[in-house]
Amino acid sequence: MSRSPAPALLTATAFALLSVCAQAAAPAPRPPAATMPVPPPPDLDAGSYILVDYQTGQVLAQKNADEHLPMASLTKLMTAYVVFSALKEGRLTLAEPVTISKAAWRTGGSRMFVNVGSQVPVIDLIKGMLVQSGNDATVALAQKVGGTQAGFVQMMNEYARRLGLKSTHYDDVDGLPQPDHYTTARDLATLTVALIRDFPQYYYIFRIKDFTWDHIKQPNRNGLLWTDASVDGLKTGHTEAAGYCLIASAQRHGMRLVSVVLDAPKWHSREADSEALLNYGYNFFQTEKVVTARAPVLKPRVYESAAGYATVGAPGDLYVTVPRGKAGSIATQAALTRTQLVAPLAAGTVVGQLTVTDGSGRVLGREPLVTLQAVPAGGLLTRAMDAIRLWFK
Repeated sequence: MSRSPAPALLTATAFALLSVCAQAAAPAPRPPAATMPVPPPPDLDAGSYILVDYQTGQVLAQKNADEHLPMASLTKLMTAYVVFSALKEGRLTLAEPVTISKAAWRTGGSRMFVNVGSQVPVIDLIKGMLVQSGNDATVALAQKVGGTQAGFVQMMNEYARRLGLKSTHYDDVDGLPQPDHYTTARDLATLTVALIRDFPQYYYIFRIKDFTWDHIKQPNRNGLLWTDASVDGLKTGHTEAAGYCLIASAQRHGMRLVSVVLDAPKWHSREADSEALLNYGYNFFQTEKVVTARAPVLKPRVYESAAGYATVGAPGDLYVTVPRGKAGSIATQAALTRTQLVAPLAAGTVVGQLTVTDGSGRVLGREPLVTLQAVPAGGLLTRAMDAIRLWFK
């Protein structure tokens, strides 16, 4: 008579069969989700445009971005930069009255409608220049800060040089057509970023929807301020030579983008083109902060020091822009640029570099690494012993 299998053998056999069945029934593992491909930028009517990330300066889309073009009232962004600089340096105050000259009063084009001989506070002239695009207000400010319009134009070109606007030249303060008055979309993006970065306390003026002076109410010509809640600036421009122009900036989910549209054929197309560029940037890119300012990154040995080590980090925040969904591929590498660190070291001494790359090894950004605190020299015995150690290295 045959014996029944041992209980232990039955249990093992049954478990094996169940495992095989379970594996057969289980779905195959899914491959990693594919990142959404980044399509080409939208095809726009504008003759020139550029889209950049404010934090990183990375160009996300461009067309004829280095072509010399008239800038119309976009000129007033540099006028504003010079005026804001005068305010920052204490050479001007917001409440300071400005006497309106005949030259300012007679200026053609768009106007704030200030009266000759009247005194208008600086802050109201700034609003008249940026909200109403008033050429009269612009000339009055230029005369106040520069003494003459010609003197102010020289200041504009000097600030352009300092900001690295290599393809820009100013010949007037308000943007009325001049033969030697030109810029590029790339330079205007650089200027816009500088305005937002250097003078955040005045940036609110660019999003004011209307301004009233002497009972005359005029709307901001940037229609995106009404149709897109994320847009908070900056400036429109138009002449027959320049076409319709618009510089817009928006902030969504902590990411700020700047778009520059030049030489659009119609006033509404400059807004449609700007909106298309902004949506393209937000849909397909993201900006990530990969390093926080003054956060410790390395703690290297410092010879002949009292502490023995230094705390090293980046002096500023470091952001990178990557295709949306690719943030996980960002890698950082910190390295010292000095073979040996020897005390004393002042706070802020550059001792290394942090490099950020994407999944393919492409460099996305670099930031210097500095000592976050001073590293004083140690006592005589410490210095003597470390000197011997260094001798044998």
